[in-house]
Amino acid sequence: MNGAGPAAGGRNTGAARPVALLLPGQGSQHQRMAAGLLDTEPVFARAMDEALTALGDPGGPAGRATGLREDWLGTPGTAVIDHVTRSQPLLFAVDYALARLVLSWGVRPVALLGHSIGEVAAAVLSGVFTLRDAAAMVHDRVTRLAQAPPGGMVAVAASRDEVAPFLTDGVAVGAVNALRQTVLAGLDTPLRAVTTALADAGFVLQHVPASTAFHSPALAAAMGGADERIAALPVGEPRIPVVSGYTARTLTPAEAKDPAFWSRQPVAPVHFWPALEALLAEGELVLVEAGPGQGLSQLARRHPAVRSGRSVVVPLLPARPGTGEQDVTAVRAAAETLRGLGAVPGTRAV
Repeated sequence: MNGAGPAAGGRNTGAARPVALLLPGQGSQHQRMAAGLLDTEPVFARAMDEALTALGDPGGPAGRATGLREDWLGTPGTAVIDHVTRSQPLLFAVDYALARLVLSWGVRPVALLGHSIGEVAAAVLSGVFTLRDAAAMVHDRVTRLAQAPPGGMVAVAASRDEVAPFLTDGVAVGAVNALRQTVLAGLDTPLRAVTTALADAGFVLQHVPASTAFHSPALAAAMGGADERIAALPVGEPRIPVVSGYTARTLTPAEAKDPAFWSRQPVAPVHFWPALEALLAEGELVLVEAGPGQGLSQLARRHPAVRSGRSVVVPLLPARPGTGEQDVTAVRAAAETLRGLGAVPGTRAV
C-alpha cells in the first residue's frame, strides 16, 4: 500500500482500535449461510433484503430475487448452491449484509480486503459502486460465466513455485492464499490430470466448491465484452481504502474507474496473501471476517503479525455450517470481543 492507504484514514485518532474487514469469496458458500441472523439482527435482515432486491432487478428477469432467496434458505442439498449463478450473488449479498451489521455496531473500518467476489462487496461499502450498480455488474458477470465450459478449483498445500512444474495448458494458479496454499483453476479434464499428478507426488489437495474455473484464462472468452456493460455504471472514489486482492495494494481512483479492472477479475489470479501482507504492514489491526465460515480468518492466523499477537482475528460466524442458534451465538460473541478489544468507539481495550 502507499501513503494514501489506511494509515492516512485515521489510524492515529485514538478513537478506537483500527479494524479491517475481510470479505470472503467462492468456496465459503453454503445453504442458509448466516440465515440464523434473520430473526435476531434487523440490520442484517434489511441489508439482505436490499441486496437480494438489487440482484433481482438489474435489468434482468423479474423474480430473480425470490429464486436466490429460495436457494439460500432451502433445505440443504436441494439447490445447486455452488453454481456460479447462485454462489456468487449470494456471497456478495451475505458479505455486504454482514459488513453492514458490523458497521451498525459503531465499527468504522480503516480498510477493506475482499477475496474474489468479496472485492465487489468491498467496493459497495467503500462507495465505489452503489448497491444496485454493483448488483447489475454481478448479474452480468455470472450470466456470462454460466456459459463457460465446466471447470473447477483445487487448493494445494504448496507454494506457487512447487506447483509450477505440474501446470499444463488449461490449468493456472487461480489464487495465492498463503505461503503454502495455492489454488489451481482450470477446465475439468486438464484440472483432473494435474490434480492426479500432484496427489501421486504426495501433495495434499482439497477441492474448492466451484463448478467454474474462476481466476483462470479459461474464462477470458466468456468475459469478452463485459467492459462495455461496466463502463455504463457510475463510479465513485473509494471512501474507505480497499486493498485489492488483484494488485496487493490500495485500490486507486483510476483503477476503480477502469472498467477493465473489474471485468478481468474472474480471469485474473487472486493474490490474497500479498494483499494481506500489505494490509498488515500498515500497523496493528483487528481483522474481522464479515462473511460465511472462517476461511480467511484461518489464513490470516498464519501471518506473523497475528501469530505474534500484534494483530487479532475476529470471525463473525462459525467455521462450519451449523444451526441458526450457532450463527446468533457466534455473532454476539464477536460483537463482545470487538468491544473488549476497544474496536468500537466509546469502548476500552482490556
